[in-house]
Amino acid sequence: MDVIREAFGLILQGDEELLQIIRTTLIMSLFSTGVSALIGLPFGVFLGRSSFRGKGALLRITNTLMSLPPVVAGLVVFLLFRSIGPFGGMHLMFTVQIMVIAQVILITPIMTGMAASSAGGKAPLLTETARGLHLGRFTQDRLLLKECAVEFISVILLGFGRSIAEVGAVSLVGGNIQFKTRVMTTAILLETNKGNFDTAVALGLVLLLLSLVANSIAVTIQERVS
Repeated sequence: MDVIREAFGLILQGDEELLQIIRTTLIMSLFSTGVSALIGLPFGVFLGRSSFRGKGALLRITNTLMSLPPVVAGLVVFLLFRSIGPFGGMHLMFTVQIMVIAQVILITPIMTGMAASSAGGKAPLLTETARGLHLGRFTQDRLLLKECAVEFISVILLGFGRSIAEVGAVSLVGGNIQFKTRVMTTAILLETNKGNFDTAVALGLVLLLLSLVANSIAVTIQERVS
């Protein structure tokens, strides 16, 4: 109970550092989830409904990347964007932007693979019906997206959950800098390493609260769509 009171006390007191951490966490998670959805969902639908040479290889690569270790993704981004890396001139290291890039690399394959699975199950019947109605390819894709809308909300929610819970990649490329790149997970790790277990648990409860709010919103949208 003391930990719960501390968690809500931090929020109600308007602790400047906590509010900054929550703000950075939400910005990183929402942007990375949005970008991943814009890339992964259409590409997943394309993979799910299309038949072409090399599709099997693409699906195998996508499925492999779905289980990509976060620290590996963080390492790749770090090597690309460090000062002597090919993109070092962009000066993005230890910023929220680089954290978003690392998250997109992690989340996009997950969304692509799940979207491909969902679209692949519904595409044959929809395509057959669309051909009978002489509908164009663009209209077919739009209808398929609409048919899979409920599943895609779950996919987006899963991507958001992966993003908000990530610690390895964002810690590596973000640096866990106070008032700049510190997010909920890296803050919990820091407080745990310092031995401040009550604060770490309190932060964990705040993180769970954020996840609960996101889930509630997603469920409400799903009910309206369905």
